[in-house]
Amino acid sequence: MDMSDNSTCTAIQAPLCVADSSSVAWDEQCEVLIIGWGAAGACAALEARANGADVLIADRFTGGGASAKSGGVVYAGGGTRYQHAAGFSDTPEAMFDYLKHETQGVVSDETLRRFCADSVANLDWLESHGAPYGHQMPPGGKTSYPPDGYFLYYSGNELVPQHSGPLPPAPRGHRTVGKGQCGAVLYAHLKAACLRAGVRPLLQSAAKRLVLDQEGRVIGAELWCLPPGSKQAKLHARWAARAERLQNFSPAYCDRLRLRVSQLEREFARPRLVRARNGVILSTGGFIFNRELIKQHAPKFRRNFKVGATGCDGSGLRLGVSAGGEGAALNRVSAWRFINPPYSWHKGIVVNSQGQRFCNEEVYGATLGQPLMEEQGGKAWLVLDAPLRKKAIREALFGGYWWFQSVPALALMLLKVSKGKSLEQLATATGMKASALRQSLQANNAAARGEAPDPFGKSPGGRQVLEQGPFYACDISVTNPVFPLGALTLGGLRVDEGNGAVLDTQGQPIAGLYAAGRTALGIPSHLYISGLSLADCVFSGRRAGTAAAINPAQPLQHNRAHEMS
Repeated sequence: MDMSDNSTCTAIQAPLCVADSSSVAWDEQCEVLIIGWGAAGACAALEARANGADVLIADRFTGGGASAKSGGVVYAGGGTRYQHAAGFSDTPEAMFDYLKHETQGVVSDETLRRFCADSVANLDWLESHGAPYGHQMPPGGKTSYPPDGYFLYYSGNELVPQHSGPLPPAPRGHRTVGKGQCGAVLYAHLKAACLRAGVRPLLQSAAKRLVLDQEGRVIGAELWCLPPGSKQAKLHARWAARAERLQNFSPAYCDRLRLRVSQLEREFARPRLVRARNGVILSTGGFIFNRELIKQHAPKFRRNFKVGATGCDGSGLRLGVSAGGEGAALNRVSAWRFINPPYSWHKGIVVNSQGQRFCNEEVYGATLGQPLMEEQGGKAWLVLDAPLRKKAIREALFGGYWWFQSVPALALMLLKVSKGKSLEQLATATGMKASALRQSLQANNAAARGEAPDPFGKSPGGRQVLEQGPFYACDISVTNPVFPLGALTLGGLRVDEGNGAVLDTQGQPIAGLYAAGRTALGIPSHLYISGLSLADCVFSGRRAGTAAAINPAQPLQHNRAHEMS
């Protein structure tokens, strides 16, 4: 496809089709070429090297991607040594039972069981490459992200009765040991491990098209590279890093930086043809920064704050489709509306624009955000009474939360809030229907008193009578600028679940082409919970790296190449 000058996305072109590999003047050669050096790409590279392959890894920027910007949480269970140290006896079967409910068949039971059975070994594997973990749990064990000093927590819906399954819940969110957002810590260990292992990086190099032979086999890629050490390369690195660093504070400014970065690429990058004798692995992340793909596949999420990195532009997805691959679950987006912390918030009720309650407030942020965006038009309120609001303000001030948890919470309760001495006044202030709001509150209060079951299955410990005015409605809508509702894409290329090979529209593997991480359909592609994407980066990255290293590309007779916008 041809991207215009006002796009920050890599312009993906139709494949370069050649007679055979000997008819091309290659600039570089390797056995396995990996496009995208985030967590999935790094894990694929390490596994390919462990299997003896010569590996070259290319990245449009300098590596890291969304993985380095993440919290560094890996969803691991089945009996990790940190679970045991914290006093929990988890099993692969319990992990499978829970995840089967969350994943809703997006992968086969066989693949999900393998993911759970391999979980302990995959965490050990990360540790063998330098990534540290711990067993310290925050008070209560449940939060959107634990404070410094705490590294094991309930990172999904494990404590919610409707989601937890028949076996006892266990904390499976393993935060990489470090300070702050620890994705950078995890990625630094993976990057260093790649370099120690002899992986060859090719940085500031964007893949624009794949190279196919006459049998439809992927034999390489065309990368557009900035001259190493040049003035333009230095500017590119500086502006790209600034855009990632300031995205949470000034997204519009960062979009302008990305335009400058893309302009440098268009003007100064030069093509290099790279031969991949065994195969190409696509691991460029999702497509949250591709406005056209979001508009096409997930239009209800166009207003959300983008969670990810500039390279999450769908380039890997589009490369795969250009070679005959097929995207799946491209409409699935994780939108996080966390209402914990403050801890007391989940004891309020979340209602839609009419005043009707529509969820269990205890659920994980993405489990709340999904119906908020897809069913409620992005509009919702968190309703508190005076004592509960007062308690939540104290928690936000003195609870030891992260600034990105406490500051938006305080702004929401103090600035973006509507107030009414009565429910009728609150309904008038917010545009809700007074009768619907009163009915929602009455049902909540009856459940809190033990007079009736909670309509949405909230646990007894999460229920509270809300009856002391004034009443407050905190605006948790997608349009609220002081309380951003972040989102990232979950779908990707359909792959063979045994080896990560990209499948064509007939379900047949495309020879020489693999995908991993958010570029591929995987474990978290139905619903995200914290740590599941990084865990899948390890699982799918190692899978693709092994397959590409030991299985040289085989001919494919009926592969049809086409383009995707």
